[in-house]
Amino acid sequence: MYDFAPDTGSSPEERYRQLGEAASALIEGESDAVANMANLAALLWEFIPRMNWAGFYRMVDGELVLGPFVGRPACIRIPVGQGVCGAAAATGETQLVPDVHAFPGHIACDAVTRSEVVVPVIRDGKVIAVIDCDSPEDARFEDADARGLEALAERIAPHI
Repeated sequence: MYDFAPDTGSSPEERYRQLGEAASALIEGESDAVANMANLAALLWEFIPRMNWAGFYRMVDGELVLGPFVGRPACIRIPVGQGVCGAAAATGETQLVPDVHAFPGHIACDAVTRSEVVVPVIRDGKVIAVIDCDSPEDARFEDADARGLEALAERIAPHI
């Protein structure tokens, strides 16, 4: 049985360190990418407060396809280069967006989302997925979130 509970009084850096340790414990020895992403999406939901969506889009045949997530229903396919997720996939760089409505080409899968952070998961030099976190709050995500999710993406890349 797993009982992962973040220390809600800790700094964002400490919370992401704990998230990384929990992620490693869950995916160690498991080879099924979908199962790993499902558990990782649940961990994101538990460890990162004030979100309305957390999960993965997987790179499949040159486009992003919805993967495991927690939250409201989402767009199923996103072309590379379109929207926040597509920008992360195209550039291989984290997208930290304080106001999604000001982001050129934003794809509104959920009208209540106001801010977003999307981190590419890279293996062997190629984007294989993106981690997507949305919030109904303006400017919810900060540099500490981007750095914490980047560290998580590096850690999980061999397992998804």
